Amino acid sequence: MSSPSRPSRPIKGRGATYNPDNRFQPTHSIAEDDGWWQEEVPGRIATQVQLEAPRSALSWNQSPDLGFDRSLNPYRGCEHGCIYCYARPSHAYWDLSPGIDFETRLIAKTGMTDRLREELCKPGYVCRPINLSGNTDCYQPIEAQHGTTRSLLELLLACRHPVTLVTKSALILRDRGLLAEMARHRLVRVFISLTSLDNELKRTLEPRTASPAARLKIIRELHDAGVPVGVLMAPVIPAINDSEIETLLHRAAEAGARTASWTLLRLPREVSPLFEAWLEEHYPERAGKVMSLIRQSRGGENNDSRFGHRMRGNGIFVDMIGQRFRRTALRLGLERRAEAGLDTTQFRAPHAQQDLFG
Repeated sequence: MSSPSRPSRPIKGRGATYNPDNRFQPTHSIAEDDGWWQEEVPGRIATQVQLEAPRSALSWNQSPDLGFDRSLNPYRGCEHGCIYCYARPSHAYWDLSPGIDFETRLIAKTGMTDRLREELCKPGYVCRPINLSGNTDCYQPIEAQHGTTRSLLELLLACRHPVTLVTKSALILRDRGLLAEMARHRLVRVFISLTSLDNELKRTLEPRTASPAARLKIIRELHDAGVPVGVLMAPVIPAINDSEIETLLHRAAEAGARTASWTLLRLPREVSPLFEAWLEEHYPERAGKVMSLIRQSRGGENNDSRFGHRMRGNGIFVDMIGQRFRRTALRLGLERRAEAGLDTTQFRAPHAQQDLFG
């Protein structure tokens, strides 16, 4: 088990500053200086990828806070290293830490396309949009080698199944032709997570993601290819990036975003101490104010996991953010009339006879 002790300086290229204990482990280790010389810990940690053959492809949820009831997650863990990622605690289920392990010890699922094909062929399957992916970024760096996301999209296009995508990676442009074809059949919507336009903040907050300029380029190029694109300011972090709301929405609209949404920072389980350690490392002069505003928006706690509250919170700060966001989005046309939804009527199970003239 990795030691929970915190390093004296951040690890280059990583978001978390340490590995918290796995909450399912009955014991934990503590590093002690016994006076013996030890080799310096390298400034970088290499990424390790383990393969896993899943028993199923689709993950199902009944959350009223989400706009989908099923998702595909080709990977566990995420090399992007976003310190605020709500998926970090899930790494504990694989005897790994939600800290550095979440960013460096990844799991790539094999045979996902075959599993999905089987599930789409089940007699009782009802077609509704699939979210790809609901837990970690399906276009994180290891996708370039494994290609699972592209394979899944090819299957979904072939059987005319609608999908929504959320990413902060420029690797999605590799598949712009495929996405454009899906868009022509009203089978896809893409959402780009754009948290900040500040390169220095991005470097520490989301260390291995595309730059702000690159994300605006993604929006522009997908828009030009005919792919409907929205922008997510997720999360809004009090006293860290909330001052960028108006500018960020303006730049996203200029690039071609059609819709915009936001969520408030969530700090479930181990994410809370990890985020507080990040604050103390990078913004020590603001740490107290940031956490105070979070608690004011979360009923006095660091987190509120209740349905209907976890995405936005409540209170004066949240009301102010909501008003600013809505007013700016409306002025920029990002809350314009609802667009036609994704088309579920074209779906045909993969084994079904195809229309010879389709």
